[in-house]
Amino acid sequence: MTVRTPSLPAAEAAYSRFLGYRVVGRKPVSRAEAELWGIPGVAGAPALLMAPESATDFVFRFVERPAEPGYRAFRRHGWHAAELIVDRVDPLAERLRDSPFEIVAPPLDLSFCPDIRAMQIRGPGGEILYLTEFKKPVPGLDSPPARCAVDRTFIVIVGGRSLDGMQTYFHDSFGVPRAAAMESRVQTMALEFGLSREHRFRIAALPLRDRCYIEADEMPEQALSLPATLTELPAGIAMVSFIARHGAGSASPFVTADRPNDDPPYAGSSGVRCVRGAAGELLELIEQP
Repeated sequence: MTVRTPSLPAAEAAYSRFLGYRVVGRKPVSRAEAELWGIPGVAGAPALLMAPESATDFVFRFVERPAEPGYRAFRRHGWHAAELIVDRVDPLAERLRDSPFEIVAPPLDLSFCPDIRAMQIRGPGGEILYLTEFKKPVPGLDSPPARCAVDRTFIVIVGGRSLDGMQTYFHDSFGVPRAAAMESRVQTMALEFGLSREHRFRIAALPLRDRCYIEADEMPEQALSLPATLTELPAGIAMVSFIARHGAGSASPFVTADRPNDDPPYAGSSGVRCVRGAAGELLELIEQP
């Protein structure tokens, strides 16, 4: 997960002290990375990699860039949030009350499944995190175990004009299975559009490998679009990186290149490419041999 943030020290302090994440790398964005993303102006920007306390198979990549005036997640199309699997959400909520994270939605059982309990917080860069606890296994929604109090992202949330259009993009481009649409609360989005917290949006959880998902949310008509051409990393959750089988997908890349470096998330990859999704979101595809 690549997050644009105005202050690396603030991000590091918040994620380490209150979520238990640890620094696993410090290195500016390279020219190769910036060109891969199609945003050469971010070359040289300070960057920081942080991983969960008990794992190395996932990283947040924070890139320090000036704050985007007026940015609010869930007001426009693109990546909205990262959903992290946690051990117990209610004690975590108590810990976060006196923290740099804003509690957007307190712990609440999901409207379509009372065995899943989650809360939503806003980070120092305006990024939204869902902190999700599975009280017990849920048939049809296999989840990874929480290996520490706050573990890795297992669901990424993208919002766009058409749920069917987003499903078609991921299915046709990468072979991601379609998923049944459901009506669900998305409290953060409801609040941004002046709707009741109980308002239901049309969403679907598209299954990936290793018990991960892409949640696609159909947004209100008033939602703004991302620019057709990017000159800067999008604010908040800027980009999501996925491991892909070699040659997977038919979506046209900006660039197909050798891995920019041997650091996470590129270690062991045979190549990398970057594409724009149906909602204008940035996807980095890290190909494994």
